[in-house]
Amino acid sequence: MVVLASTPAVDHIPLLRSPDPGDYFSGMPVVDLSSPGAPRAIADACERFGFFKLVNHGVPADTMDRLESEAVRFFSLPQADKDRSGPAYPFGYGSKRIGLNGDMGWLEYLLLAVESASLSGACTVPSCALFRAALNEYIAAVRKVAVRVMEAMAEGLGIAPVDALSAMVTAGGSDQVFRVNHYPPCHALQGLGCSATGFGEHTDPQLISVLRSNGTSGLQIALQNGQWVSVPSDRDAFFVNVGDSLQVLTNGRFKSVKHRVVANSLKSRVSMIYFGGPAMTQRIAPLPQLLGAGEQSLYKDFTWGEYKKAAYNSRLGDNRLAQFHR
Repeated sequence: MVVLASTPAVDHIPLLRSPDPGDYFSGMPVVDLSSPGAPRAIADACERFGFFKLVNHGVPADTMDRLESEAVRFFSLPQADKDRSGPAYPFGYGSKRIGLNGDMGWLEYLLLAVESASLSGACTVPSCALFRAALNEYIAAVRKVAVRVMEAMAEGLGIAPVDALSAMVTAGGSDQVFRVNHYPPCHALQGLGCSATGFGEHTDPQLISVLRSNGTSGLQIALQNGQWVSVPSDRDAFFVNVGDSLQVLTNGRFKSVKHRVVANSLKSRVSMIYFGGPAMTQRIAPLPQLLGAGEQSLYKDFTWGEYKKAAYNSRLGDNRLAQFHR
């Protein structure tokens, strides 16, 4: 982390060394979802990195572009208009402040509740009919991708039934969230060799996250040796993260990936993320099919509701699973 005298534009936001070309993740796994080998490739990527790039996913480019355009239009509104859609507690518009525990980032965002395959009727933000229509079309499509990926995960792990994992996000009462992030260019730091933290390092507490962004880079993941690498942007692909709950369900076989976003000094970054979580009462414990003879669970049992409460009471960078390790 870079330590500099405070710059008013980024006051209270941690600064990081700006990425350079040597930081890019040359070994990133790329999975073709249409390939017969996808299940094994997904399982391998989740074991090695907890992260992979997904291509040939079947979501039309128009569906992705329409949502991006509506998001850009929303974030271009006067600040007073955007503020009327907040605060993001629990859902709505937020700016710079991430959660309630002091985390800050160079971003603004919409945090939205999903019910089944569309925005929850109780989620009144955004109010624009065109934006909501674009969101619902995209959410329905990306949720299907998440389900296909989780079915492939089950196949790659050799467990049955095929929906052993995906049923947790398709069942009634599943806890699904959708997030739209906008990272404005941070011109104040241009040429200084450092960048503002867009979203601080963390793991996702849910089962799975499916992300798509525009052509601006900024996403970084931590390899298992602790090295941070930058993920080359690809607006036609999705990027899939293993979450904490999936790590527990696989008894540590799949790795929940630590990641962060570095703000760009010249270009805006827009990202859209679907978070698939189970129902609040869902028990989170290693699947019996994945425990070998005599193998014990690495974790204490808990429900998703219990873990979500613990996660949301923590700071972004905390090891949220630590208190649940045996």
